[in-house]
Amino acid sequence: MHQTLKSFWAGVRAEFPLLVGVFPFGLIYGALALESGLSAAPAQMMSSIVFAGSSQFVAAQLVHDAAPGLVIVLTIAVINLRHMLYSASIAPYLEKLSPRWKTLLAYLLTDEAYAATIIHYENEGLTLTSHWFFLGAGFSLWFTWQVSSAFGIFLGTAIPTTWPLDFALPLTFIAMVMPVLKDYPVVAAALSAGAVALVANSLPFKLGLILAALAGIFIGTYLENRKSAKETL
Repeated sequence: MHQTLKSFWAGVRAEFPLLVGVFPFGLIYGALALESGLSAAPAQMMSSIVFAGSSQFVAAQLVHDAAPGLVIVLTIAVINLRHMLYSASIAPYLEKLSPRWKTLLAYLLTDEAYAATIIHYENEGLTLTSHWFFLGAGFSLWFTWQVSSAFGIFLGTAIPTTWPLDFALPLTFIAMVMPVLKDYPVVAAALSAGAVALVANSLPFKLGLILAALAGIFIGTYLENRKSAKETL
């Protein structure tokens, strides 16, 4: 039990620097969701069920723009395709867990939880309680996201527009991305996705984000396959 709690709190501590940026991100989402026309209950339920900040932002903006339901669903699906890559990356470390544990950790798999956990697994290796580290990182993020979303919904437009809360989002993602830029496929994927996002920023319904995600996935996968093929020769 002692080692289990130790691993859990180690995950919480590893996640904490990212939570500092996630909290204002949640505040912004809550206020934006109300402005888009969602009522408080659906806005909070989106945080609990979807539990994906970038997708929730885009969904709220598309609702505000009266986008068709199919466009909203497809946009969120494409944006969240990156979770398939996270799953493929972290799956070898979790393959011996029970289906119940895998289901729970799959729900908690987010950008921030993945970043903290995969770095820990690569540096420290696996132990009998390694999955509790993942649980600590994922749960601390989930709890922070629910609370910050609720505060944003409760405060709504009372949040001063002069507060630079929106700056927390790029800072959080920069903090997540930098430690994993270790080889050229990952760097190329990040650069290509960023370039496409900038070029296609003016497209309607946030389609630029879809193109950026697809570009990053394609470039990263292609170069990773080439790298693996060379290593096997």
